[in-house]
Amino acid sequence: MNAEADPVEGTPLIKPSSTHHPLYVDVVVACRSVYDPEIPVNIYDLGLVYTIEISEENDVNIIMSLTAPGCPVAGEMPGWVADAVGAVPGVRNVNVELTWEPPWGMEMMSDEARLELGFM
Repeated sequence: MNAEADPVEGTPLIKPSSTHHPLYVDVVVACRSVYDPEIPVNIYDLGLVYTIEISEENDVNIIMSLTAPGCPVAGEMPGWVADAVGAVPGVRNVNVELTWEPPWGMEMMSDEARLELGFM
């Protein structure tokens, strides 16, 4: 995922994740267990998970988007993600926040997702 800098502010459009935290890989695996019901690809490879922030106390804050604001599961998907990540051993609390900035685009998908959907 590309965290381009905002030319006005000089800050990334997508906040960096806690990639060096010991729980990071397990949280990503949990995110990959959640699928968009309209697209047969998990939400992580679709590029819907923008940021995974993990505190020293193992509290996880996830900032994610959906493929479109009118997504029929908009009210449910954050709960699915929270349940999946909350089941990871060692995670204390989970907060999932939806954002529409930057808007999701097909360029945010992983190569695996592009291949699965026939775009490669």
